[in-house]
Amino acid sequence: MGVSANIHPNAKIGYGTTVEPFATVGDNVIIGENCWIGPGAVLMAGTRLGNNCKVFPGAVIGAIPQDLKFKGEDTTCEIGDDTTIRECVTINRGTSENHKTSIGKNCLIMAYVHVAHDCEIGNSVILTNNVTLAGHVIIEDFAILEGLVAVQQFVRIGAHAFVTGSSLVRKNVPPFVKAAREPLAYAGINSIGLKRRGIEDKTISAIETIYKNLFVLQKNLSAGMQMVENEIPESPEKEQILSFIKSSEKGVIRSMLQK
Repeated sequence: MGVSANIHPNAKIGYGTTVEPFATVGDNVIIGENCWIGPGAVLMAGTRLGNNCKVFPGAVIGAIPQDLKFKGEDTTCEIGDDTTIRECVTINRGTSENHKTSIGKNCLIMAYVHVAHDCEIGNSVILTNNVTLAGHVIIEDFAILEGLVAVQQFVRIGAHAFVTGSSLVRKNVPPFVKAAREPLAYAGINSIGLKRRGIEDKTISAIETIYKNLFVLQKNLSAGMQMVENEIPESPEKEQILSFIKSSEKGVIRSMLQK
């Protein structure tokens, strides 16, 4: 443990964790085992870090929300095991609405990403350089956001979705899809990502058929939903997709062909 690190006496640091010189670990911070906190990294009050995490220089974790309704309440910023946080990332803790900001296990948060208050990020998510998330964003497992993506508050991005670089995300992005263009639209399914994760070809084909009915064969989403419900065989993927769309009060992205 670096002798020049600034570590609050109330901080709890797990076995095998290294805190490099000039890093700061604040009051009410809990760090798991075998972590590495790089020089100049700052972990502020309310930060909870799992095991085997890496925090690179210049990252600031657990700062108070950039939200005028925040009144100093006791909230947390919770990060799961095996997650890597690269240089100059900022992750704010929660407000009284959700009480925490959370990032799951095995995530890669690349340089200069900003994660605002009350965001919920699942497991194995990749946020590429300069991604910016407003407050209350939900990103489900295995989603990937390319560089310079900006996500509006309260937006939800489904599991295994892929959002291309420099996109502005104003509506929900359903699971398994690729999203591209401006305004952001359905651009096919994330077949490469699904194959890399060991999803069977027949399952990928079934997902593709569902989205073809939702976004290609029909001129509006309501008609596509009805077709999928009536004509596509039941499957966990069908239920996941339909449930996501039905629960999307903010609305979902559409195909370029739809109005």
